[in-house]
Amino acid sequence: MTDAELREILATPRTIALPGFSASPDRPSHEVAAFLQARGHRVIPVNPGLAGQVMLGETVYPDLAAIPRDIVLDMVDVFRAPAAVPGIVEQMLTHRPEARVLWLQLGVIHPEAAARARAAGKLVVMDRCPKLEIARLGL
Repeated sequence: MTDAELREILATPRTIALPGFSASPDRPSHEVAAFLQARGHRVIPVNPGLAGQVMLGETVYPDLAAIPRDIVLDMVDVFRAPAAVPGIVEQMLTHRPEARVLWLQLGVIHPEAAARARAAGKLVVMDRCPKLEIARLGL
């Protein structure tokens, strides 16, 4: 992934689903979600244990399939263990084909699932944090 591609992904306001969202403001997933919202992105929290609650002004959904179709996703930003990534990619491809970007957070590395997403035409960012990349790129 080039810096130019990262700039294009991060500079344009997007609707982002965030599997692995935490209700705790001290957790990185919550912090990044709030940061992205403050930059103009709409962040849809995804966490089965919090489903139905409202966090950061948005309803929390149990998975990507449960997000209403009138919410058009641009990106899926994954804060889950690597073992969960193949299932998330399959949900993305099956239920949210409009999402163009799969972003796997720092430490979330799954080459096979990333290859599956790329083969389906998705842009894939792996083992990076959008908050850190925004700072690094001066966006």
